[in-house]
Amino acid sequence: MLFLNFIPILVIQLTVFNVLHGAKWTYTGPEGQSQWPKHYPYCGGAYQSPIDIKSDLLRFDPTLRPIEVRDYNLLPNEQLTLGNNGHSVQISLPSKMHISGLPHRYTAAQLHFHWGSPSRPGGSEHLVNSKQYAAELHIVHFNSDKYPNMSMAVDKSDGLAVLGVLIEVGEFNPAFEKFLKFVNGIKYRDQRVKVPGFNMRALLPARLDEYYRYDGSLTTPPCYPSVLWTLFRNHVTISRKQFLSLATALYSSHAQDSAPVPLNGNYRKPQLADTRVVLVSFKEGRGLHGTLAVPTALKRKKIIQQLLVGDLADLADEGLYQLLPSGLEKLHAGKKKDLKNQKSGTLAKSKQQTPHQSPLKKSQTNRAVGKLRLGDPLCYVCIEQRVFHQVKQSHHEKQLVQTVRDAVFPELNLRSYLNCKSDLALPTIRYILRGRPTDEAFELDRSLTKALKNQKKTSTSIKQSVPKKNYGNFSPATVPRKPQSHGYPHPWLLPMEWED
Repeated sequence: MLFLNFIPILVIQLTVFNVLHGAKWTYTGPEGQSQWPKHYPYCGGAYQSPIDIKSDLLRFDPTLRPIEVRDYNLLPNEQLTLGNNGHSVQISLPSKMHISGLPHRYTAAQLHFHWGSPSRPGGSEHLVNSKQYAAELHIVHFNSDKYPNMSMAVDKSDGLAVLGVLIEVGEFNPAFEKFLKFVNGIKYRDQRVKVPGFNMRALLPARLDEYYRYDGSLTTPPCYPSVLWTLFRNHVTISRKQFLSLATALYSSHAQDSAPVPLNGNYRKPQLADTRVVLVSFKEGRGLHGTLAVPTALKRKKIIQQLLVGDLADLADEGLYQLLPSGLEKLHAGKKKDLKNQKSGTLAKSKQQTPHQSPLKKSQTNRAVGKLRLGDPLCYVCIEQRVFHQVKQSHHEKQLVQTVRDAVFPELNLRSYLNCKSDLALPTIRYILRGRPTDEAFELDRSLTKALKNQKKTSTSIKQSVPKKNYGNFSPATVPRKPQSHGYPHPWLLPMEWED
């Protein structure tokens, strides 16, 4: 009986999955980037990539070590598959290639490129201080310590790590020629050829100790925010002839199609930085901060603990500045007294009634700490399926994009904040404060909101980057618990289909 009940449930889940992920997509036109969120809601969600890496986002992190690539030097008898998947040129990589030095072992899966067009050479996805390069290389790795393959890792919050290399037109690059000389064999979509192995390390810059690091997403549908990005500071060059072999020789259409469609300009536009900062492994350079301009990870954990079990009234008075985005620390000097005078009589009464936590209340807050379960990865497919059912039942299908964003933003922001790669956003503070005394929590919320509104630039940034939900009675959008993956197959994940 149990087995019979399981079958229709699985059919429904897979049906929903196919509905959500069965759409075609392109970079321009009727199915272009602006339309992606309609079929892939995470594309309109939080922590998206690429971004414009501007100086005011940068924070030097002395703990970042040089990237260590292992077994990248492949022998010519190790045959690789070079293919045209209609969106990019992609090379499938052997599983022995991996990155060490990250929290987990990340095994290589594939590499691919994004590039411009003959008339507009700029085609990199990431920008550095608004400068766009001619092209960009992505080497995609998955967390092989926790997941058996790319398909299982792609929708997990700790699933992927991508190495990004900016490419400029300049000197001829012999390493790139190792595969570019075969592109005439993959002119059309779904064509593949075998190419001899070569030293993949030669595709990377000479220095692997200088890079940008941030939490982001796939830059193609379904845009899961599952990527730990490492973008190298130094670019590499290819000749103009090599660039044109990408920009003019390939088509995104099939060979039998009557109207060939050129494959170029295959890059996503920059996305909002949200509350993120970008950690850098190097000190020198204009616009860099000598040290992290935000509290350390240890200090951040203490702040979270204070929000969970501490005195919120004291936090509103004395510790407010520690919760604000970097650059607002100056507020605390002149506003502590003002905030203290603004405290409501309700808050004072609450403090008198609860001078100490009872053992019962303390145990409840300790359980609240456990509910965060930050060690567990978020499963984006599971969250998306749950949200889809919720909005379907309430006949609000058009709200899917915003609801998915609301469902994942607080925990994504909290994880990134604790790793010093983000500022703590107001919706996340509200999420953490669930179950705390309503009057105290409301007072802290009001203090934070007022402080943020006093900073026009930061206020604008927050409005763009956080969910706009109604948190009436101080009840933030409920974030689904992180369900474990049930091993659903990914029928839309074809061997040559993953660009990021």
